[in-house]
Amino acid sequence: MKVFSMVPFSYCCTDTFTNPVWQRHQLEERDELIVCSLLDRCHSELKLSGIAETNNHRTMSSSKNLSRFWEWGRKIICVGRNYAEHAKELKNAVPTEPVLFLKPPSAYVREGSPVLVPYYSNNLHHEVELGVVIGKPGKDIAESSAMEHVEGYALCLDMTARDTQDQCKKKGLPWTLAKAFDTSCPVSDLIPKERIQDPHNVNIWLKVNDSLRQEGNTSSMIFSVPFLISYISKIITLEEGDLILTGTPKGVAAVQENDVMLAGIDDVISMKFKVKRQS
Repeated sequence: MKVFSMVPFSYCCTDTFTNPVWQRHQLEERDELIVCSLLDRCHSELKLSGIAETNNHRTMSSSKNLSRFWEWGRKIICVGRNYAEHAKELKNAVPTEPVLFLKPPSAYVREGSPVLVPYYSNNLHHEVELGVVIGKPGKDIAESSAMEHVEGYALCLDMTARDTQDQCKKKGLPWTLAKAFDTSCPVSDLIPKERIQDPHNVNIWLKVNDSLRQEGNTSSMIFSVPFLISYISKIITLEEGDLILTGTPKGVAAVQENDVMLAGIDDVISMKFKVKRQS
C-alpha cells in the first residue's frame, strides 16, 4: 500500500473533493491513477484562478486587468502648461517645474457615451493629450528607470470648464470645479507600450465637427515622460492603473452642445465623442 499526503482543502477547488475518498489519509495503490488525475485537474484549475504554490507558500497573482485601467485605477494625475505655446495662448507663464492637478476616476468617460457640459459652465474647452498608464507601482522613482513603470499609453482629453477655471484663478481657489467633473476625462483603449516606440515623438490632434482645432507633437513637451514620472512619484506614490496626462498643445477652444470631437494619434488610434449638456 502506498501512502499519499493529503492536499489541504484550502488550496483546492471544492468541487474536486466532493468524493469522500479524499477525506481519507491513506489511499490504496489501485487508486493511484485516479489520484494523479484529480491532482492534475486541481493544479490546472488553481492556475486558472490565479493561485499557485511556490516554496510551499501560496501566492495570488494580480486580478487587475490593465487593459481596462479606467474601471479600477485610483487616480488621474494631470500636468498643466507642459507645452510652451499652450501656456502662452492662455497668457500663463511658462513653468519651470510641473504644474499638477488631479481628476477622480469618476471623470473617465468612454467612447459611446457623451461628454457633458457642467450645469454651471458656458465655456467648455477641449484639450487633447497623451496619457501614460502606470503598470508598476513606485515611490521616489529614479528618472533613469522611470519607463520601467509604464504599461502603455492612452489618448485622452482634459475637458476644462474655462469660465469656471478663470473664476477660480481670480479667487485663488483650486481648479476642482473646472477640471474634475464627471466626463471630464474621455479616454481611449490602452495602447500597448510597444506601439509607441518614442513617447516624445507622437503627433496628436483634435477636430471639432471635422474642423482641425489642435495638432502638435509631444517633442514640444517641456517636461519629458521619465522626468514627470520621477517628479510625481516623489510627491504622490504611483500605483498600478494610475494615469498621467502629460499636457496639451496649443489650439484649445470651446465646444457647444451637439458638437462632435474626433481626436487621434497618428497611425495609432482615434476616438469620437459627442457633447451634451448636463441636465
